[in-house]
Order: sequence, then C-alpha cells, then structure tokens
Amino acid sequence: MFIKKADGSLRLVVDYQKLNEVTVKDVYPLPRQDNLMAKLRKAKIFIKLDLQWGYNNIRIKEGNKWKTVFKTKYGSFEYLVMLFGLTNAPAAFQQFMNNLFRDLLDISVVVYLNNILIFSKDPAEHSKHVREVLH
Repeated sequence: MFIKKADGSLRLVVDYQKLNEVTVKDVYPLPRQDNLMAKLRKAKIFIKLDLQWGYNNIRIKEGNKWKTVFKTKYGSFEYLVMLFGLTNAPAAFQQFMNNLFRDLLDISVVVYLNNILIFSKDPAEHSKHVREVLH
C-alpha cells in the first residue's frame, strides 16, 4: 500500500505484524539514556549526525529475504536491505553501529540507533573526533 507523505510523495507501507509475531527476538541491548548522558558530562562541543536511511545500509542475510516478500498487482517483491518495520531492526542496527564505532565508543562517540553524537572537550579535539568518525 502507498501512503501520501506531507510533501506529496508516496511511501510504500508493508504490514509485517505477522512476521514480527513469529520472529525470535534479538536481545541486543539498547544504550540506557542515563548512561549516555553520564558520558557527556565533561564535553563542551557536540555534533549530532542523524542517519535517516541508516537501516537501508544493512543487507538482509541471504536465505531470509523471502520473509519480506510483498505482493502488488505488478508482481511479488522482496527487500534486499533491512527496513524499519522489522522487529529486530533496531537491535541489529545498534549492534552494527556499536561494532563500526567500537574504538571510539564512550571516548568521543555515543550511538543510539541511527543517531551518532560526537562529543569533545575543546575545538581541536573535536575536529580530530569528527574526522575519525567521517573517515
């Protein structure tokens, strides 16, 4: 089904409730907000990056794509990349991001799902931290 967005463009919406009901839940923990805030106490400079389509950077494992099949009058289609509505998408994405930034986590970066916060004590340090993340 397509739903009209505020800007007039269309967004594909697929109901994955039945798939989510039978999916074995991934128990990878999301960071606690209070722990994230504690890590930022001494920082003075911040940059937040919002990875708007971040989930779409993770490919669905071969052999699991069939689970995302949806039918239209034009035929059947399946997703090749992770989409937002799957029950394990947040845990899988958090794990991916934590692994990607493992050397910077809690030193100059905190990650919460598709948000990356780069934090530093001074401008020189911040410039270095931003380069490390974007490199």
